[in-house]
Formats: sequence, structure tokens, C-alpha cells
Amino acid sequence: MGDTQELPSKKRKTLHDYFKAPSKTPSGEPALKQPRESSIPGFSVLPSLVSPSEQENILAFLKNQAWRTDLSRRTIHYGGTYCLMPPKNATTAERAAVERNIIPAPPIPLELHWLIDRMVARGFYDDHARPEFCIVNEYLPDQGISAHVENFRFGEPVCSLTLGSGDFMRFHELAAPHDGSVRSFKAVQAPRTGRREDVWLPSGSLAVLTGDARYRWQHEIVRGKKGKEAGWRRVSLTFRVEVKGQASGRK
Repeated sequence: MGDTQELPSKKRKTLHDYFKAPSKTPSGEPALKQPRESSIPGFSVLPSLVSPSEQENILAFLKNQAWRTDLSRRTIHYGGTYCLMPPKNATTAERAAVERNIIPAPPIPLELHWLIDRMVARGFYDDHARPEFCIVNEYLPDQGISAHVENFRFGEPVCSLTLGSGDFMRFHELAAPHDGSVRSFKAVQAPRTGRREDVWLPSGSLAVLTGDARYRWQHEIVRGKKGKEAGWRRVSLTFRVEVKGQASGRK
């Protein structure tokens, strides 16, 4: 920001009002910190990838995006394709019709590319293998996501940015890598060792999953209002890179 400040205007804001072209060293960028490793092999948390003001800008931008509302939580897809979730009372034919409707997702907006630039600068992604896929999830106090491992068509790392309220992410160790989704009901069939870990994800932090944490541990956000005050809201942006020209997953 400069030394002077413009008076408020009634003019409708544009995307450029929310996002100004970042400099090589943005003034609002948090101080460089090292990721905190956990007892889960391959998992670490960078405490503050983005500042509070940057969080506000991202959330303001996402507010006006097209949110998917057919799930128990609101979501946005960037990159690739997706299909909607059939209603619980759908017939077999109705379910098949919904699942045949493949919807192309828009690419990651230019307004979010500075986040990718920052993750590349911090060494989480290579510049020649930048994430092209991002899913945005909004969690209210009674919302969560079941335990799962990210689809093996995506490589590593898987990076998840927490905006708004912080929350715990629960991990379950698997006896072996298991590529089963929640939607297919195969995730619940994954053989577990019984080891479980809860990790706190602070507001503005980046969770980084590589190696065993990526392939041999399921992760989930547990549903529940306990300890969550009025106005609690977490929004996550999970970035992924598609594996191209080679086998994915861990044996």
C-alpha cells in the first residue's frame, strides 16, 4: 500500500480490486518459516503460507465463484472434469444418468496463480510441474469429509491451504497403499493398522503430503461442532499435480 489511500467508491469492484499484481517480494507475505514435520512420515505443515490480509482477498474472490452444492459441503473444482453426486433416493437409472454427465471444470483462475508461484518459490513444487488441479472445500461446524487417499492419478506432493478457521486433520495409517475413493465406497475397505494421528492445521497454513503420508495414510476432516464457536468456517484449497507418462502410487 502507498502513503495515500483512495476514498471509498460506489463503483462495483473488479477482480483487479481484489488482486493486485504481486511483486517479487509482496509486502504482505509472511516471514519465511520452515515446515513443521510430524510423526507421520512425509507429512509437514508450513504454519503461515499466506497472511491474514491475503486470506481475506482469496475468500472475497472465491465468494463470487460458482460453488457446487450437491454435496453436504460447498465445493469448487478447477482443472479436469467432475460429475455431480446423485440424490440419495435416486433410482439406478437416475444415478447412472447423473454419473454419465461429465462436467468440465475451468482452469485455476489467474487470480490464484500467485499462490502457485509462492509454493514453487518455497520448493514444494517444481516450476516445470506446477499444479493444474485445485479443489476448494468449505467446511461449516457440522461438515467434514470422510477418510480417503487422494486419487493415484495425481502425484505428489498434495498441498492443502487452510483459510479462515483452523481445524484438525485426522490421519489413519494403512497396511498398504490403497487407491479407493469415498464415492466408490472403496475407501472404507482400505486395511488399517489401527494407528491414528490428529494434526492441527492453523489458519493460513499449508499441509504438505508426500511419500507415505500421501499414499499410506488416509486423511479426513471429522464432522462435529465441539469447540467451534459461532461464525466458525474453514475453507481449504487442495492443489494436485497429475502424473503423466508414468505409473503412479506406491507399492
